[in-house]
Amino acid sequence: MTDLTGAVWRKSTRSGDNGGACVEVTTNLAGIVAVRDSKDQAGPALTFRPTAWDAFIGSAGSNTIRIPPS
Repeated sequence: MTDLTGAVWRKSTRSGDNGGACVEVTTNLAGIVAVRDSKDQAGPALTFRPTAWDAFIGSAGSNTIRIPPS
């Protein structure tokens, strides 16, 4: 299990404040990008290598997912 202590979680700029289906991402930890369900912050998180995350974001399309810079 990856240690996510110190993770700074951010929501997509496309997420609203209405409690809907959102994900949060952390990119401040060395060598990993983690993604979790914003409604279950104590639940599991998916982890990716930064190159795999970049490939995912690239394939999703520039207008589909926008994560604010850290």
